[in-house]
Amino acid sequence: MTASRRDFLETMAVGSATGLGLSIAGCSTGSTTTEGTGSRRGSSKPLRAAFSNAGLQSTWCELGKQTAELWGKLLNVEIEWFDGEFDPGRQRDKIDSMTSRNWDFCCFQAVQIDSLAEPCKQLRDRGIPVISMDTLLVSMDKMRSTGVWCEVTPDHVDMAEKSVGHLVQKIGGKGKVIHIGGLDGHSGAQGRRQGFENIVKQYPDIQVAGGGVRWCDWKKEKARNTFEALLQQESTPIAGAFFHSDDMALGSIPALKGTIHEKMVVVAVDGQKEGLDAIKKGTLAASAVNPVCRIHQTALFLGQFIARNKEKIDSVPLEIITPGPLVTADNPRVLEAMYYLADPLHCIV
Repeated sequence: MTASRRDFLETMAVGSATGLGLSIAGCSTGSTTTEGTGSRRGSSKPLRAAFSNAGLQSTWCELGKQTAELWGKLLNVEIEWFDGEFDPGRQRDKIDSMTSRNWDFCCFQAVQIDSLAEPCKQLRDRGIPVISMDTLLVSMDKMRSTGVWCEVTPDHVDMAEKSVGHLVQKIGGKGKVIHIGGLDGHSGAQGRRQGFENIVKQYPDIQVAGGGVRWCDWKKEKARNTFEALLQQESTPIAGAFFHSDDMALGSIPALKGTIHEKMVVVAVDGQKEGLDAIKKGTLAASAVNPVCRIHQTALFLGQFIARNKEKIDSVPLEIITPGPLVTADNPRVLEAMYYLADPLHCIV
């Protein structure tokens, strides 16, 4: 992504939620029916939408569910949830089981790229739009042929670059660092790995403990066990660590207590309440905001517009980037703003 594109997106995003909300209020109230399901604009009958994200064991995914349900009530959209359980097979089974039912639109975050391709095609054949959230359902060049109308996603590379850039600054550009990844088949985790590597390769005095990323499947216990094993292998203090999620970082940080690594600088990605609390306490140095609320909210907005306005697939952008800032204790104004915007009462960022 070019710098000018990123600047444009971040500028436009400031008023996106407000603008979309006002647009919804001004929707036409004609009697046009949607493809596939027969819902009518202007009627009191709610739209029906199926949602699935990677796994509700994650605080990020749980907040996404709360967001969809909150804004669904505000927009007269009934949400039915299919938990991915961080298992591609289980998520696939659940989505397979719902493809024969009537939906106005569907919004999915795949546990693993390509795992939901076939059910998306079945929904396509029934005229039901599918919107991808956060990570790719299929590669970009196959989205439209698979029935995926749009990808609503953060810039995963940029989030990692922001977080790791702060880490490198804090450790003075030298020393050993740990890299704990999510799921290797997850396109977002692949982007975060790329962002980490983009920064670290600029600093020849930085070494990655264990030789590279350690994939922990977004699981806190696996992340902590992996983290502890890496700590035990080193006889000199490790300078820092980058985790692909706040959950994995916060589950691992207690392992530092009483070790030679106690002053390690730890950074992550997500920037939601638990991570923000840790930044305030000083246990987490920084987190780049992966705007879970905006991602789920925007997917919902798009779906209800498509259904109510009978929009065509080629009128919808292939990709919408949702920006999020880096949050550190050095910038309390951003920290307080994120607390408010990501609060479950609001579910905005």
